[in-house]
Amino acid sequence: QVQLVESGGGLAQAGGSLRLSCAGSGRSLWRNAMAWFRQAPGKEREFAAAINWSGESTYYADSVTGRFTISRDNAKNTVLLQMNSLKPEDTAVYYCAASTSASGSRLENTYNYWGQGTQVTVSS
Repeated sequence: QVQLVESGGGLAQAGGSLRLSCAGSGRSLWRNAMAWFRQAPGKEREFAAAINWSGESTYYADSVTGRFTISRDNAKNTVLLQMNSLKPEDTAVYYCAASTSASGSRLENTYNYWGQGTQVTVSS
């Protein structure tokens, strides 16, 4: 069974940066697309960024394009989300997800494994 554990969340000021990390265990995830989703208070969970199995293809929500960067280290079974130029509207619980597919996707229902989430709060 795959387990995903997020870390790196916390409090940042607007314009600042945070880096989220997602560590996988249970089995290697090098064949799996990975993604980050987020859920703001009172809102539904939404797609933020995804990366295919090799790391050669990445996908971003319009709201984070140019500010967030997703990357992966298959040797360490880890996916990172570098978040720069943070805005108060980035405040959310961020979830790491793994797909059984090698191709990245923006669709939540294509991801089978989920972490517990890490809180990101951006103050103005």
